[in-house]
Amino acid sequence: MPDFSPRLLRAFVQTVSTELGADNLSIVLDKAGLSLLLADPAAVARLDASAAAEAYAGLQQALRVYYGRGARGILLRVGAQFWKRLLDEASLTLKPKIPLARTLATAARPKPALDLLVRLLSFKAGDITVHTLDLDLLLVDHVSPTTHEQHDDEPICWVTMGLIRESLFWAAGREYDMTETSCRANGAGQCEFKVITS
Repeated sequence: MPDFSPRLLRAFVQTVSTELGADNLSIVLDKAGLSLLLADPAAVARLDASAAAEAYAGLQQALRVYYGRGARGILLRVGAQFWKRLLDEASLTLKPKIPLARTLATAARPKPALDLLVRLLSFKAGDITVHTLDLDLLLVDHVSPTTHEQHDDEPICWVTMGLIRESLFWAAGREYDMTETSCRANGAGQCEFKVITS
């Protein structure tokens, strides 16, 4: 079972609530048969790491089911806003390192930006890794709490895609083509996101 930081879950719930509105979030949870406590940032912050991972996956599933085809755009926007909240709520040890991702020449910024995202999002070292593929990049989420107990024919990690897209735009001021090339919800061993930087 994957682990997910309850502190990050709290930030995620706040982000979803801001994006949808608190009333709409409660409706989504009710329709999915999930506890309305998942809309309470203070309550989710008290969960343990396993329960936080389950809640993170369950909330995203509820949004996918409720919004259907519109869920992709909503979850991408949530991921983009979640990135901004992750920066704001970074630990004191990590905060001084955040500006470093933007000090390199623009062409060299995508890798440090993804490395920063990994440090902000990982529950423990090695959960998420970034690899160089010639001129392109590959972010690999080895545990992918988004996909916990999820099964789908299509990749479902839209929040992660939004996080990646926004972190790259934040660092380099431009958008990059990217795709989720494998997803644990489809039976893959890990979730992989290819970023075209060439």
